[in-house]
Amino acid sequence: MSADSAPAAGLPATVAAGHGSVIHDIGYRAYDGQRLGRAQIVRALCWYSLRSAFGIGRGVKAKIVPVITFVIMCLPAVVDAAIIALSRTHTRQISYDTYEPHVRILVLLIFIAAQAPELVSRDLRSHCLPLYFARPIRRIDYPAAKLAAFFIACLAMIEIPLLLLYVGTVTQVHGGSAIWSETRALIPGLLLGAAWALLLSAIGLALASLAGRRAFATGAIAIFFFLSLTLATLLTKIGEHGTGPAPPGSAPSALARLSGLISPFTVLDGLRQWLGGTTPGEIPNPGHYGVLYGLMFLIFLAAGVGGLIARYRKVGVA
Repeated sequence: MSADSAPAAGLPATVAAGHGSVIHDIGYRAYDGQRLGRAQIVRALCWYSLRSAFGIGRGVKAKIVPVITFVIMCLPAVVDAAIIALSRTHTRQISYDTYEPHVRILVLLIFIAAQAPELVSRDLRSHCLPLYFARPIRRIDYPAAKLAAFFIACLAMIEIPLLLLYVGTVTQVHGGSAIWSETRALIPGLLLGAAWALLLSAIGLALASLAGRRAFATGAIAIFFFLSLTLATLLTKIGEHGTGPAPPGSAPSALARLSGLISPFTVLDGLRQWLGGTTPGEIPNPGHYGVLYGLMFLIFLAAGVGGLIARYRKVGVA
């Protein structure tokens, strides 16, 4: 524009754009900062999702389930640490690799059923996914960021109680050998906890991504985990006692050893025993069937991760 045609002070500038159209400058400030790329977008999405998994940055109602489940999960470790401090032998009663299996299963089932839809169902229902995919990210980045965030959330739920139990134990024992013995027992427990977090978070998010309504997603997750665990437990009991009480010292039947392949929870317990765990768990020791539990772990994991990625490839196209 020439100086003669400059607008009066306080009035928006008008620029001719041809064909009778004009562009009005109404005073908005242009963004001249650094434009972040794909990696920064994925990190931001992962961080936001991790906060959402624990209700951080939201109202009090969003924090109720994460806080209660976390407290319940840590309670056995705190109680056992107190018993260790008061006892004369300073002996730990809870195993690192199983850690009160009934408490762990119940708490994780509630946490995953309640919080997995929080990460994915809201975006599906509000139809804001096209906004994410309009950014310079690939379609795989969205489910990968959500899975990474929920894996870290589940990992914190599993591993922090183990670390509390470890600290409560090593502060009461004496001698480097005792501390090293506790450390060697802790490491397999932490690795198994990572396997729990990875498998359950993948399956939970894959099921939650099937429904935009949070109630439907929560119901699908709870039904799958609860029914598969109930069926696996029932078949295991039938395999152990179906023909009457087993003679002392007799080996479990093939049905009892293989029934755990139905549920992710019992698959994880069978995997633990196959890898060398000696603490009694939810199912009998699978023995030479242990390799099937390792294979089933990979199948469940592939189904969860693959289903999650396939779901968002479809949503991205739509």
